Amino acid sequence: MGIPRIPLGDWGEIAFDWFRDTFSWLVDIIKVALDTITNGLVDGLLAVPFPVIILIFALVGWLLRSWQLAVGTALSLLLIVSMDLWTEAMQTLGLVLVATIIAVILAVPLGILAAKSDKVSAVFRPVLDFMQTMPAFVYLIPAVLLFSIGYVPGIFATVIFALPPGVRFTELGIRGVDSETVEAGQAFGATPGKILRGIQLPLATPTIMAGINQVIMLSLSMAVLAGFVGADGLGKEVVAAVSGQRLPLGIEAGLSIVIIAVFLDRVTAALGNPGDYKTSLIALIRKRRDNRELAKGDSANLDVEAAKSKPAVLPTP
Repeated sequence: MGIPRIPLGDWGEIAFDWFRDTFSWLVDIIKVALDTITNGLVDGLLAVPFPVIILIFALVGWLLRSWQLAVGTALSLLLIVSMDLWTEAMQTLGLVLVATIIAVILAVPLGILAAKSDKVSAVFRPVLDFMQTMPAFVYLIPAVLLFSIGYVPGIFATVIFALPPGVRFTELGIRGVDSETVEAGQAFGATPGKILRGIQLPLATPTIMAGINQVIMLSLSMAVLAGFVGADGLGKEVVAAVSGQRLPLGIEAGLSIVIIAVFLDRVTAALGNPGDYKTSLIALIRKRRDNRELAKGDSANLDVEAAKSKPAVLPTP
């Protein structure tokens, strides 16, 4: 005698159909909003001449990390231009930026909530495990059923897939703050809100930035799969390369994705640990300013010592 089949998939379809019919107005609002924001961002990126975008990205790399990253970024982006994939690269970048911003806006408050309550953390943990282990392709099914094809289903699936690391790292960062530091703030009468804003979040910033870094990397990996649901960009080129067995296009599109991923990875890592990169433009400016102030201090001390060593002039009788 066989075990009776439990129709979980059928129940899920019933629940999904109910949600879609009941909240169709909300789905329409989300679709229009995300479509408008993403298209506006992509159009803005494409409206700027590519040399200007490359210069800005190179300056950001130098400002936050090193001149080597700036040079490497400029040469890598020029390579994308030479492969005639600049438009697709900007489309992918726009999708990733929108998805990352939404994921971070959701992840940080949820991570704070989990860090403040063990019960909430216990509830979130299996949900996040489920979201991370579910095959990425599965997220594309409800995304297409809700939002049809284009950028929006890609963003929807990307946010769900990339959200868990942001929540986990935020919780980890806040829980990792030294309890004595928090108790010192409480001893001075700081409210929980002030402790969170003034102590916990600043000290947890490197860990939170590591989570954002992971969100960006997962968003880029999901952006490729978004090409299967009609999202423009490098993912669509990869899909075309696979379906048409066009190895050169696959290599070029894949390399372009790697270039964007490496740049975003290095920049977010530098934002999380700003003091670790002595060759960044910010570090060089600070060093020059400190040397100038030190020189002024030494000059003032020499003036004081000279005044002390100068013999006193006694008044004549």
